[in-house]
Amino acid sequence: MDHTIFLYLGLIVLLARIIGDTVAKFGYPSVIGEILVGIVLGKSVLGLIEPNEVIKILAEIGVVLLLFQVGIEANIKQLRMVGTNALVVAISGALLPIAFSFIVCYWILKMSIITSLFIGGTLAATSIGITVRVIKDLGRMKENFAQVVLGAAVLDDILGVIILATLIQLSSSLSFQVNNLLILLLYLTTFFVCAPLVAQMMTKLIEFLSEKLENLDFIPATVISVVFIFSFLAYKFGSPEILGAFVFGLAMSRGFNIPFLKFLSTKKQTTEKVEHSILPLIWLFTPVFFVFIGLQVNLKAINFASPDFWVLSLIIGIIAIISKVFAGFTLKISFREKLMIGFSMLPRGEVGLIFAEFGRQARIFDDLLYAVIIFVVLITTFIAPLALRIINEKYYQQNSN
Repeated sequence: MDHTIFLYLGLIVLLARIIGDTVAKFGYPSVIGEILVGIVLGKSVLGLIEPNEVIKILAEIGVVLLLFQVGIEANIKQLRMVGTNALVVAISGALLPIAFSFIVCYWILKMSIITSLFIGGTLAATSIGITVRVIKDLGRMKENFAQVVLGAAVLDDILGVIILATLIQLSSSLSFQVNNLLILLLYLTTFFVCAPLVAQMMTKLIEFLSEKLENLDFIPATVISVVFIFSFLAYKFGSPEILGAFVFGLAMSRGFNIPFLKFLSTKKQTTEKVEHSILPLIWLFTPVFFVFIGLQVNLKAINFASPDFWVLSLIIGIIAIISKVFAGFTLKISFREKLMIGFSMLPRGEVGLIFAEFGRQARIFDDLLYAVIIFVVLITTFIAPLALRIINEKYYQQNSN
């Protein structure tokens, strides 16, 4: 075992905490500071830490726990009320980047069909981890727009899986197999129909065992173990692991119940115990996830002196911003909420990096295009928190006046 991993983790957690809290002290979301720590420690600046498998696993644990926390704290009644709006935002937020990218890249820039579609697929992604963290940092998680964003981001992740699977299939065989897509959709549907029921049954079993053992401390550890199991099951059913954690969190949240099976609803005492117990884990692991995003970026590989790089970055960057922000304007809500929703859907983060890496490995992106995509993903990841903070401050200053 390479024992330097302990040094790396020590640096990551310590610096993420210091820089993240410093950034937060100046009124900016701490996620910006945490991603910057990753950029500085990684290949882009100092080259001290490689984004290895151990850090990647700990980062995934961080985002899984974050999404579980979001699920368990969710306002089910409000989520149901905004369901249609969330669906509209998710679909428009996924399809508009693909449509805009295809029109510009294929018809104007004369790129191939598969390259144009892959750029669109990359820009269609939304990093739910970044979105949720920024809104939580702003203290707006309980607002109506945040519930729309949460529902849309979850649906967007599902659409992202379908889009990625379809594009990989197209790139490998240049043909589209409907059967493969239908099987994927069947798996996803099965998971989301069955998972809440299984989750509540598991929670009820944990509550029963806790009562028999007369020990409430039994609950948090067993619940976290089930979170990991649900994350694994989500992956096996073709869905991102974070959605398994989110669904289990929803099943444990206050107000969640399945018709005719209300006796399975989680006790308030259990929910409160879990919420209180997982906070230290979230404070420890979640910053690792955002630092890991920064570690994956290599700014040295980008030729900033190339005019072609800047022209392409400007074009694709404009598409990336406009196509996502416009998704918020598909709803009949206040102008401020439209902006908040649009910019909340903007960060691509690790999801965009995954798409870009698939495009590079499949030789769909050449070196220039790969560098452009990485740069645009990074820029959108930074713009979103700053824009949300500015919109948030401007709105509340106007209200206070």
